[in-house]
Amino acid sequence: MLYLLDASVLITAKDNYYPLDAVPEYWDWLQHLGESGQVKIPLEIWEEIKEGPKDAEKDLLYEWIQRPHVKAALLLDEEVDPKLVQRVTEEGYATDLTEDEIEQLGRDPFLIAYGLAKPNDRVIVTSENSAPGKKRANRKVPDVCLALGVQSKGPFELNRELKFSTRWREAAAR
Repeated sequence: MLYLLDASVLITAKDNYYPLDAVPEYWDWLQHLGESGQVKIPLEIWEEIKEGPKDAEKDLLYEWIQRPHVKAALLLDEEVDPKLVQRVTEEGYATDLTEDEIEQLGRDPFLIAYGLAKPNDRVIVTSENSAPGKKRANRKVPDVCLALGVQSKGPFELNRELKFSTRWREAAAR
């Protein structure tokens, strides 16, 4: 199974649970999972993270994502199928989105399209919570995934399934 990370996973982890300077083991673990081919970040999502916040020079996630070995480990080496992006947009959100709504979607349709390319072998990991009542561009990633038959999970489910621990290196060495 390949887990594809949404930008929200890394941003939320950095801001709330695993600050890079306090829990470096988490970030090393993600890199290790990338090296082993279990976790990847699609280019469009990578670029979203790489754009960074307004004060990117002081942002540790921005610095981390710029490291060549991190990029080599985590960047998904694949191009998105434009027809799948269109399908995600039309079937997952709406066929008649305005320009403002398309901008609001950001890069989520790309992420979901990578999952749709191999729905039995890929899982989208996002920090977004399901909100089935949302419509059009306000729909959440888990709901669009469900509508299109793409698996999705939250970051804590990923951590449990892939057994994150601050002592993950010890377990990996066994």
